[in-house]
Formats: sequence, structure tokens, C-alpha cells
Amino acid sequence: MEIILKYFPNLNDHQKQLFSQLEPLYLDWNAKINVISRKDMEAFYERHVLHSLGIAKLTKFVPGTKVLDVGTGGGFPGIPLAILFPEVSFHLVDSIGKKIKVVQNVADELKLRNVSAEQIRAEQLTDKYDFVVSRAVTRLPEFIPWVQKNISKKQKNALPNGILYLKGGDLAEETKPYRKRVFIQDLSEYFEEEFFETKKVLHLPL
Repeated sequence: MEIILKYFPNLNDHQKQLFSQLEPLYLDWNAKINVISRKDMEAFYERHVLHSLGIAKLTKFVPGTKVLDVGTGGGFPGIPLAILFPEVSFHLVDSIGKKIKVVQNVADELKLRNVSAEQIRAEQLTDKYDFVVSRAVTRLPEFIPWVQKNISKKQKNALPNGILYLKGGDLAEETKPYRKRVFIQDLSEYFEEEFFETKKVLHLPL
């Protein structure tokens, strides 16, 4: 939990309480349904919570923003972002029902009224959102066709509406078709831990 306060020192007491509840909740659920690898669970706040919050280093969502989290898995990056931005609405989707069951339970336990969870494929969604967020669900050229229809044309934020994608490694090849529009930020510029050396957050306006 200290690692969250290290990079987000201005959290209010309620947010601190919610973040501190995450690990025991996920440990409990992980014993029933394996949503996070045991190895990653040992570095839960660094590899899941802080990694998710890397998006918040790139942009601060204004109140009323609508965010879609595609392939949320156990609720990342959506749940940590929902704690950080309580006046922003987050719709977390995954095609795997047991993962959505975990997400819904965590949101209920934390009383996150700005979170909705649904078992659905991204291609089936019809609603509009300001941003689509995700953690390396697939290669970008495959991901974009799933969600580009869901990006709203109405602008609320300083950052243009589009995709915010957390990914690691060399992205040169898969971002080549979009290189004139895409912005790639190294998370190592914000977070000094070794885990973030190859991690990036990518913004693609749509």
C-alpha cells in the first residue's frame, strides 16, 4: 500500500481506506477463483494497482467522463481508476463470467457506485464512451476495430477521446499504422521500480 501513497500522496482518507481493502479482497477471491497469478499477488499493489494508475499520470479525467474497460480480467485498470476518480463512470467488461463475478463483488464490497460490470464481448457493445482503457488484451490492430464505434465525438477532457492502453515491450511494429497519431509514454518516467522499465501507456485518439 505504501507504494500507492509514494506516487499518489494526495489521496483522501476514504480513498486510502478503499485502496487498503483491495489486497485482502483479492486474496480471498483468488483462493476461490484464480484471477491473479500467485507470483503477481506477492507484488499486488505494484503490478496491478499502481500499473493501472499509470493512466492517471498521463491524464486526469474530468467529472462526468465515461470510461470503458475492455477485457478487465479481475478489474484492472478499472477498479483502481474508479477509486481515484469517484466522479467518473466506469463500465468494466469481460467475456469470462467468473472474472466479472469477482469484479462485481469487489465493487459491491467497496461500495463503488461509479462502477458497472458486465459479461459481454466488446464487439457487442453499443454505448458511447470518452475513453476505452485496457491492459494488453491483444495487439492494437486487432483491438481498435472492436472499440472504435464506442468512442464519443463529444469532448470533455483536455486529452482527445480515444484509447488508453497499458502495454509492455517494443510497440514499434504494432503502432506503425498509427504512428502519426499515437502517443507513447514510458511509465518508467513516473515510477522508479524495475517492473516499470518496459511498461508504457499509449494514447490513440479516435
